[in-house]
Amino acid sequence: MQFFPFHVKTQYMDVLPFFVSLIAALVLIPQFRKLALRAGLVDHPDARKQHETPVPPIGGLVIFPVFIIVSLLSGLESGSAADLFVALLVLMIMGAVDDQRPLNAWGKFFIQFAVAVLVVVAGGVQLHTLGNLFGLGPLEMGWMSAPFTVVALVLLINAVNLMDGVDGLAGGQGLIVLLWLGGAALLRGTLPLLMPILPLIGAMAGFLAYNLRYPSHPRASVFLGDAGSLCLGLCMGWFCISLSQVPSDIIEPIGVAWLLSLPIMDACAQFYRRVKEGRHPFSPDRGHFHHHFLDAGFSSGQTSMLILALVAIFGAVGVIGPLVLPLPVLTFTWSALLLTHIAMSRDPTLYVGVLRNIRKRVDKS
Repeated sequence: MQFFPFHVKTQYMDVLPFFVSLIAALVLIPQFRKLALRAGLVDHPDARKQHETPVPPIGGLVIFPVFIIVSLLSGLESGSAADLFVALLVLMIMGAVDDQRPLNAWGKFFIQFAVAVLVVVAGGVQLHTLGNLFGLGPLEMGWMSAPFTVVALVLLINAVNLMDGVDGLAGGQGLIVLLWLGGAALLRGTLPLLMPILPLIGAMAGFLAYNLRYPSHPRASVFLGDAGSLCLGLCMGWFCISLSQVPSDIIEPIGVAWLLSLPIMDACAQFYRRVKEGRHPFSPDRGHFHHHFLDAGFSSGQTSMLILALVAIFGAVGVIGPLVLPLPVLTFTWSALLLTHIAMSRDPTLYVGVLRNIRKRVDKS
């Protein structure tokens, strides 16, 4: 952590980026919120949204500059970090513009594809192997490594963006994934690999203080915004890929699939349903996983907590599962969940009916 202008013991220095990012987010978000309200930079309520008053979508415009600056000051050592930071800046600009004046879907897709190529080709962050998925030996990607990783990153960027529909959901999901990655580093005794994640964990935790619902904070006062959800998807992908490949290699690739289960499954199901209906795969509607909970009668707060609990459980499977279960078992179980989710999502009323019955049983108990 050589670039911090402080002289403190190493153990304190190691966690300093977390606290700097946390405090910076806690202090800066209210100030940016005031500026956004004065300038009219707000997300207005509509039929697809849960908030009742205009809310500034400026969370990402604080989180990711804080992450970049603190990472640079703390001396993040990675040859691909510069490409990641450039990609984040591009996504922040595009997202900020899109929040105020919706951009063409194909134009946004092209920009997402371009930043993914930058990170994968120039930055060298690629899925070279998918691990021993089927028990027949490591599945090496070979020449497919770069194109497969680009497609996977674009899918994840959009998946996280599309799940950002309930207070605390996308941000909470991102924080849980990052914490499980940190847990994987601790479990394998590779503490230095945890260090680059700490600034983003701190910034996300600071943001969630204003975005989650809890007794003294009944509704979100700021949103991630498109800038935030797009950048979060890219960062989640970047860290997951980096830490699942040599030389880091602290989590199995199938473990990454489990960590990112809900956004991946939700995006695949929605893309399939929309294309089948003859619509653009990125067209908005109320068919997402969180919409099923809301339509079944769960409150926004309950919806977030229940889905985040699933994210935490799937994360535990992804990090701890490979230590105790054969990888093919994890592969086939994950694939079965994906296909089941896609099948049920073809008719959203089916999902809503199942969840409504669950809610009624819980209410009676």
